[in-house]
Amino acid sequence: MGVRDPEATRARIFDAAVTEFARYGIAGARIDRIAREAKANKQLIYAYYGNKAELFAQVLEKRMLDLAVSVPPDPDDIDGWMDRLMDYHATHPEVLRLLFWEGIEYGGTEELPHEYERQVHYDRKVATFEDGQARGVITDAVPARDLLFMLVALAGWASAVPQMRRVLVGAEDADKARLRASIRAAARRVTEPSG
Repeated sequence: MGVRDPEATRARIFDAAVTEFARYGIAGARIDRIAREAKANKQLIYAYYGNKAELFAQVLEKRMLDLAVSVPPDPDDIDGWMDRLMDYHATHPEVLRLLFWEGIEYGGTEELPHEYERQVHYDRKVATFEDGQARGVITDAVPARDLLFMLVALAGWASAVPQMRRVLVGAEDADKARLRASIRAAARRVTEPSG
């Protein structure tokens, strides 16, 4: 009989949950499939993570934290930040899928699990943009919150809807490179300080 490793089991459950939730959303996800994929029993999932909604909240929270650490906002280098953000979403498409599923499940008005913590997280990002505005490196004509929201959307949309990108922009490497350059140019124009 093998030695039990609770942390390895917990990690397998988490990874299986990321895949399951990204594919099926909260309502469509099944704890049975997560358990089977993780080679763990359902009781362990509930013991480690609570109910399905809480497991989803923890999965999304950890993925959002990884994104925040990997690609912090950088008003001093909008081109570089946009590149890093687009690269992140290209290699981690599950993050946008999880956010879309969360939006479908909770809508725009229902309070999210762990919403306060997420608000604090976003407030730190907004403060970075406010600092950039105060220093005059990005425009202050658009509120920092709105500016951050627009740029994040601009960077993520091509990964969120790859079929639309392929049909509208093209599927060749040259098409992808052109779109990336266009997104960077749009981000520069949106953030350019006045005067």
